[in-house]
Amino acid sequence: MTLLASLNELGMEKAVEHTGDDEPEIPAWEIDKTEESLEAGAIHELGRKETKGLQTESDTRTSVEPAGRFRIYLGAAAGVGKTFAMLNEGWRRHQRGTDVVIGFVEVHGRLHTAEQIRDLEIVPRKKVIYRGKEFEEMDLDAVLARHPQVALIDELAHTNVPGSGRHEKRWEDVLEILDAGIGVITTVNIQHLESLADAVEEMTGVRVRERVPDWVVRKADQIELVDSSPGQLRRRMLHGNIYPPEKVPSALDNFFRVENLTALRELALRFLADETDEEMLAYLRRHGMKGLWETTERIMVGVTASGSADQIIRRAARMAARSKGVLYVVHILPDDGSRINRDEVEGLKKLAANVGGIWEEIRAPDPADALVEFARDHHITQIVLGSTRRKRWEEITKGSIVQKVLRAAAKAGVDVHVIARDVPPPPRGDSREASDESGFVRII
Repeated sequence: MTLLASLNELGMEKAVEHTGDDEPEIPAWEIDKTEESLEAGAIHELGRKETKGLQTESDTRTSVEPAGRFRIYLGAAAGVGKTFAMLNEGWRRHQRGTDVVIGFVEVHGRLHTAEQIRDLEIVPRKKVIYRGKEFEEMDLDAVLARHPQVALIDELAHTNVPGSGRHEKRWEDVLEILDAGIGVITTVNIQHLESLADAVEEMTGVRVRERVPDWVVRKADQIELVDSSPGQLRRRMLHGNIYPPEKVPSALDNFFRVENLTALRELALRFLADETDEEMLAYLRRHGMKGLWETTERIMVGVTASGSADQIIRRAARMAARSKGVLYVVHILPDDGSRINRDEVEGLKKLAANVGGIWEEIRAPDPADALVEFARDHHITQIVLGSTRRKRWEEITKGSIVQKVLRAAAKAGVDVHVIARDVPPPPRGDSREASDESGFVRII
């Protein structure tokens, strides 16, 4: 198909109106990037199935995996170049002999983006009449019938026009295409992730109606961040590379404010960093690597239901926040069938969630051994414990959890913080007096 035919097919000569029901007045996240924006932006590839840099030279040739069947280009806002990058990747694979088709691409009238289509085959769109107007959507059945090796499908979070197919959302179409054995390359902006949409609404004042579940994005074999600084995006806006001239002043004063773009960029970077860290940990576990990889702070805090555990959790949370690390609050359950105060445990669990921690429960006969094993498995960089309340004779007869953890952590090169607890000892006769060192906390 020629470039002119491609432009006609994609609505360059006559724009097809969208429903607008799910978009703000300025559709900030539905405009893609021109040639200038791609040259200025940086593309960071984060392979979720291939953890780069962790293989030795001897096994590189045999262990490098294929590119994957599901790739997502992730952006912080409109104009960073997701569609541009997607089309370039499709053309690169086409040049290598891969059967690539365009299932749906939205160029938004941008000539430079449309030029990246080159000679890629386009599956004709499906025309739908809705409320007396004509719309175009991806023809899912036509893509399945064509059955290419790879389909390029823009705007993963898009809501399909009612009556256009059997799915409400495009991400549902993508999952069906993947299930049929067809690879998919797609695009999405960070504000459309379900877990972040509410926060974006509060920051920007723009309602985010189109959302995609986080698990769909995390299902991708590869996620690539198409990145650009707030200053670059605003300059592209002024140069007419994102919106038509009449919409530029309003966009710059609203969605495209520097503080909004900075926050969205940080959300995107953090999401990708978390994904990369999870992949690295999975690689280390899979290959049995026990050394400490300090790519980020992983703070572990272990707790029992006691009057001071909440203080230690808060202290650990402040440490995690300062180091921008991950916080795990681990509750060690007794292995001897002893009863626990479930109300207190639920309170601690709620507190852990409120401070951004990840709650874990482990049943083990020896709390110290359980904490150390968890630290090894999760490559913990710092451990936080509450100071002991045991009497000296109890430490001699039963051992000290703190001391056991300190010895094991020293061998592994993990820092341990012992936090003083501002809580009076339990009254005489309290069954908890001789139980254990309540209030020990672990942060990962």
